[in-house]
Amino acid sequence: MTMLTPDLSSRPVASDSTYVADPITQLLRGHARELIAAALEAEVALVMNQLKRDGVDVVRNGYLPERELTTAVGDVTVAVPRFRSKDGEPVTFTSSMVPKYLRRSTSVDAWAAFAYLKGISEGDVASVLEVVLGESAKKLTPAVLGELKSAWTREFHEWHQRDLSALNLVYLYADGIYQKIRGDHPKVCVLVLMGVDEDGEKHLVALDDGVRESTQSWREMLLGAKSRGLAAPQLAIGDGALGFWGALDEVFPDTRHQRCWMHKSGNVLNYLPTSTQAKAKVDLHQIWMAESRENAETAMGLFEEKYGAKYPRAVECLTKDAKALLAFYDFPAEHWVHIRTTNPIESTFSTMRHRTRRVKGAFSRESALSMMLQLGLEAKKHWHRIAGVERLGQLIEGVNFVDGIAQLAA
Repeated sequence: MTMLTPDLSSRPVASDSTYVADPITQLLRGHARELIAAALEAEVALVMNQLKRDGVDVVRNGYLPERELTTAVGDVTVAVPRFRSKDGEPVTFTSSMVPKYLRRSTSVDAWAAFAYLKGISEGDVASVLEVVLGESAKKLTPAVLGELKSAWTREFHEWHQRDLSALNLVYLYADGIYQKIRGDHPKVCVLVLMGVDEDGEKHLVALDDGVRESTQSWREMLLGAKSRGLAAPQLAIGDGALGFWGALDEVFPDTRHQRCWMHKSGNVLNYLPTSTQAKAKVDLHQIWMAESRENAETAMGLFEEKYGAKYPRAVECLTKDAKALLAFYDFPAEHWVHIRTTNPIESTFSTMRHRTRRVKGAFSRESALSMMLQLGLEAKKHWHRIAGVERLGQLIEGVNFVDGIAQLAA
């Protein structure tokens, strides 16, 4: 059997560019103009037919001036059709596919934004996307990214004012992250609230700047969320930032407290010498991994006996928050892995910290918050529902749980 091998030696290769040319992309690019033109013709015909059915007599009137549109396969020249009414009344055709001021397809903007959010600097976005866009990528200047970031700021303000009345949260996570602002400005403390609703879905609830996680800053955030319809969650999970807990008691007094075991363990170990920390860490693990509250309290008592004489500050750091540390025993056992720590919100923060390190700080408070929102929304795409979703309904109905087991009426 004779094998035929196509000759691709004539395909373009850019010697001074990272652009990778291949026959499929070249074919798509070559026919893109025809495809867009056909789609525009179909769209204008549909609009004209509708106008005629409505009693407006219209006829074709050539095309608008040609313009280049940057798409996922490179630059494509497009010419949008136009028409006029026979009686002279002004009639304007606005294409939904190629709006009046569109210069880049939405996918190209999405690529640029995604690259930036993943840690590529403004100046390098174009060179990174040149691999697929070729020379068209040079149009993605820092000014273009500036436009995208301006859109993010508008989106943040809209998101910040959205209605929360439909959000029925069972669990609420709280934490803060410090964002550097370029120049001599102090760091911005960004406060973040995440929640789990009755279906087990995770939501980014609120995001705003504050003053060192103070009670007033948290109070303003919680009051803002409450004023937009947020109802009191059943349990709040956070670290030792006293500002949050004080504000929570004022705004949602019926919400119970769960202190993060990861943060608390770190705080306790800081009061111990390095030589003792490994053993103490195992002892702490025995407390929060106990099968019941009674066993956890016994393990906590043993920790106090072992370390109380030599390291009283470490023991005091642990025992003073015993009630809030063991609150999870009154909730479904399937949820313990989700509510003993602030790991769900910490994993989101890791994405934020990575990006903000790469850009070496934001230019302003607004740009910091808007970028944080975009990073949070990007991270949300990878969030999963918590385990034991069916237990959430029982919690909402008021079923009591003892050591993670539902106490159902006989």
